[in-house]
Amino acid sequence: MTTASVQPPPVPASSPAAGKPPRSRWGLWAQGDFRKLWIGETTSGLGTAVGNVALALVAVVTLDASPFMVGVLTASAWLPWLFLGLLAGAWVDRWPRLKVMLVCDLLLLVLFGSVPVAGWFGVLTMAQLVAVALLAGAVKVFLSTAYGAVLPSLVAKKDLLEANVKLRSGDAAAEIAGPGLAGLLAQAFGAASGLLADAATYLVSALFLGSIRAEEKPPPVSERRGILREIGEGVRFLVRDPYLRTLASFAAVGNLGLNGIQAVQMIFLVRSVGVTPGGVGAVFAVVSVGGLAGAALAGRIARRFGTARGLLLCELVGAPFILLLPLAGERLPLPVSAAAWAIAVCGVIAGNVIAGSFYQAYCPPAMIGRIRASASTVNFSAIPVGALLGGWLGGLLGARTTLWIMASVLLSAGAVLLASPLRRLRSFPDRPASS
Repeated sequence: MTTASVQPPPVPASSPAAGKPPRSRWGLWAQGDFRKLWIGETTSGLGTAVGNVALALVAVVTLDASPFMVGVLTASAWLPWLFLGLLAGAWVDRWPRLKVMLVCDLLLLVLFGSVPVAGWFGVLTMAQLVAVALLAGAVKVFLSTAYGAVLPSLVAKKDLLEANVKLRSGDAAAEIAGPGLAGLLAQAFGAASGLLADAATYLVSALFLGSIRAEEKPPPVSERRGILREIGEGVRFLVRDPYLRTLASFAAVGNLGLNGIQAVQMIFLVRSVGVTPGGVGAVFAVVSVGGLAGAALAGRIARRFGTARGLLLCELVGAPFILLLPLAGERLPLPVSAAAWAIAVCGVIAGNVIAGSFYQAYCPPAMIGRIRASASTVNFSAIPVGALLGGWLGGLLGARTTLWIMASVLLSAGAVLLASPLRRLRSFPDRPASS
């Protein structure tokens, strides 16, 4: 692997990694900029958790969408990664990442707010839902890329795991409250009301992001190369690095299975198991408890077993519990299957925290946006494929059979890790060998 042509820039005096004051017993909670980021992202995460359930409920309950159309709706939110992912990585590395996130929040406010407005006027259609999902997905390409790259500019390298644990714990807590809130809003005011709540949270997030005082210094114009050359640097770094290449492939297979499950999970719960909209929210809230546990346990798992072995443990021990989901309402009570689903999500989220922290610590700061975007283009591109495949199989074979198939695909992601150099490591390396 050759990375000598692009070296990390020296750490400026204003960086959190330089001249850092003695660490408070409160850890990162003592840092104002991190608190603002956490509050903003946790709030918008709550809205996203509400909005994801609300969007599917609008499609299934209000517009009586078919399994395939639910798959199309899910795929639309991720399809922009195929076309914008690599470009977004290069552009985000050129721009202040906090400002990118701020603009994205305001655009999402407008997009998701348009759905309840259309519902009030009686003109809401499936076409509008798909269009909103597609446009919001395009905005989230930039938001996700900037979010994945901004943290190293706010906290010291040694604090990245703690920062990711705290951020992902906030997300997981929001995911617990969000589905239940979405169900209650749907019962009381109609499914589209959840999207109004989603829109409002992006406004809150924008206000907090706008108050962060950290100064980012993107590369000056004189140091920029052609956009295609910069994209190529990020792609080559990913392809040549055995660890990043493995994680991107692993995530792609996992996303294929997870989103095949997501495409039919709402129809499975509502039509096969007979769960009410409020009950759907309760099920997703239980499942999200697993996400909170995974985020909270990620640091302990990494310290006890090492980061590489910890990731393997999460995948090989936690993920197989997803096989109990298709038994819900047939051979197992729904609460048992929901609990097993939560354990699987616990493993997935803990693994995501460990892998995300590795990316942020390992990648050269000047290239992190491009490298993360290159990896995200690979693994997020599997999401629309999985959603469309799950929707198509759901219409052809039924939701329960589709869950069996896609759960098996999800578990096959573990084979990618076992076939890679990770199986011989206790922990990921701190930096590329040639840097």
